[in-house]
Amino acid sequence: MKKAFAVLLVAALAVSAVFAGGSNESADDGTTTLTWAVWDYATTPYYDALINAYEAQHPDVNVEVIDLGSADYQTALQIQLSGGGSEFDVVAIKDIPGYNNLVKAGLLQNLAPMVEADGIDTSAYGGIVEQVTLDDGTYYELPFRSDFWVIFYNKDLFDAAGVAYPDNDMTFEEYDAIARQMTSGSGAQKVYGAHYHTWRSAIQLFGILDGQHQITDGGDYSYLKPYYEMALSQQADGIVQDYATLKTSNIHYSGVFYNESVAMMNMGSWYIASLIAANESGQSDADNWGIVKYPHAEGVEPGTTLGTITALAIPASTKQTEAAWDFVKFVCGEEGAKVLAGTGNFPAMSTEAIQDIIASTPGFPQDEQSKDALEVSQLYLEMPLHDKAAEIEVVLNEYHDQIMTGNMSIDDGLAEMGRRVDQILAN
Repeated sequence: MKKAFAVLLVAALAVSAVFAGGSNESADDGTTTLTWAVWDYATTPYYDALINAYEAQHPDVNVEVIDLGSADYQTALQIQLSGGGSEFDVVAIKDIPGYNNLVKAGLLQNLAPMVEADGIDTSAYGGIVEQVTLDDGTYYELPFRSDFWVIFYNKDLFDAAGVAYPDNDMTFEEYDAIARQMTSGSGAQKVYGAHYHTWRSAIQLFGILDGQHQITDGGDYSYLKPYYEMALSQQADGIVQDYATLKTSNIHYSGVFYNESVAMMNMGSWYIASLIAANESGQSDADNWGIVKYPHAEGVEPGTTLGTITALAIPASTKQTEAAWDFVKFVCGEEGAKVLAGTGNFPAMSTEAIQDIIASTPGFPQDEQSKDALEVSQLYLEMPLHDKAAEIEVVLNEYHDQIMTGNMSIDDGLAEMGRRVDQILAN
């Protein structure tokens, strides 16, 4: 029923840029209908799982889904909310730049008073709420899903090499040393000790784990130099695959891990579900793997990592704030987190009970170290809340590419990165 409703509304969106998303008036029988704007409804199992769990507890509430599509979701959402014709009660927020735009346009409700009134402890979100809070103490979204970076490793390759597995308290120096120990062979039989995908985040974000820098600060980016030095040294010594080759060949990170070509790989927690599915289907040879917490600099707490979030917000235009808030509380709270974890996805709220659910998923590594790796002590957003985040992202990507391909030295690339970001900040 919900899927049919979503499909019909997607078709309607193609005809008109603005449409009403169902009725948010109470029916004659006392049933309340809430409309929830999302993307990729048909391919995202947790939407129905969350709705069914909520409706089971609230038989007087009917949650209807409106699918705005993925590619231009935030643009479509802002058009809907700005046009005045929308009757959305709850909206999913896809990214930080989109959140920032909606807040600046005054299209969302401040959730801080609601959270305070209900005594919700936001520390369970690992510092995320603080990072989406404006200078005046207001915030307009709560996260319900979060993916964070860990280190994947192939146990079979470590066993064959006689090298101890990495652990959950690994410094960058130890990470580099293990990567070098685990590199062996040549040609098609070569095993690389580590792997960096071509995203800038795979290297640049090592530099913000100490909590002293923001990638959007501009100015002096020299704090990134040690990590570029490590990666380029590993590349020169054949410890990791060549960046330019990966880029021009469009080699996907999943393939090199599936085929047991790399011993360790830094990647997001979203890859866990993909790896489990690949092993079940026989696509992957790497069926004996584990995860550990991200490496850390000296003095940084283990479990400090980077991530992205999916959040919920309440439009300023809704006529049903109280009912909408109750749904947001459920989805973003512990009950919703357990439902989400049961679908194989990672909730933003992390408790031991939720970690147990994820760790018990069939195909998840059955060792305490992998389970403990799910505990996040501090999560920093890959792109923090900033008015000019999209423009800065372009510059960060450009100079990452220049440095990793050897077209610019580390010092020159970081200096130009700072100069260009400063120009953006000054305008």
